Amino acid sequence: MKLLIVGSKGHAVRDLQAALKRAGYAVELDGDFGPKTEAAVIALQTERGLVVDGIAGPKTLAALSGQDCSRLLKESDLLAGAKRLGTDLPTMKAVNEVESNGAGFLSNGKAVILYERHIMHRLLLAQGDDADATAQQVAELAAIHPGLINTKPGGYAGGLHEYPRLARASMIDAEAAAGACSWGLYQIMGFHAVRLGYASAQAMAEAMQQSEANQLDAFVRFIEADPELHKALKARKWQAFAKGYNGPAYARNLYDAKLQQAYARHLELAGEKAAA
Repeated sequence: MKLLIVGSKGHAVRDLQAALKRAGYAVELDGDFGPKTEAAVIALQTERGLVVDGIAGPKTLAALSGQDCSRLLKESDLLAGAKRLGTDLPTMKAVNEVESNGAGFLSNGKAVILYERHIMHRLLLAQGDDADATAQQVAELAAIHPGLINTKPGGYAGGLHEYPRLARASMIDAEAAAGACSWGLYQIMGFHAVRLGYASAQAMAEAMQQSEANQLDAFVRFIEADPELHKALKARKWQAFAKGYNGPAYARNLYDAKLQQAYARHLELAGEKAAA
């Protein structure tokens, strides 16, 4: 669904307002997401323990409909992450808003993943003592399974359909397959697992399936393991952080500008809350 924020208008906003009103929040059913609607969304998020950002998305609607939100990211999780990284809560909220997928779990309850066939190729090549023999074996596997093992990225199925790809790749090599996936809200690659303190990529994958808090923990570990990225985040040098986290495409996708804007908005919300 499209995220609803201040300035949004239309039937989706009116439906949100109607749900908020049924839940006991004082809002007008005018189809205009203004300050009163934002205040109601913030109140709901605060009461239900969700991340308090004033944005109405799938998680806010899930809370409104009475769904189990126990595995979802909480305000307290972001606050704990901010303390670990030596930064403030608005910074963590900005990163969560811009750099996360928005949802760490798919509709079937499994963690969001993206299987990368070129990473699988690379990980398989790194195995074995005989480089030539390993390269021959990997070439043979790639010829049989080009959608799973390839020198080029691609072949994505998306969403729920990434799991059959992972299952087939796991039959070839379970650890490499887990390492070839990005996991959860922050798309942390499994091949980083041991460097981040997990026993294996499979152990990291199991943790990612448990909660969005665990997915945030993987992100925090990733930042802690990269001194330059950590320094950029703490100093809120958004261009350096976006480049380090997203790669060269950060500029094309305006990640640094989006982070700056999100930080300013969350800082303003925090100020209004503190002054209330």
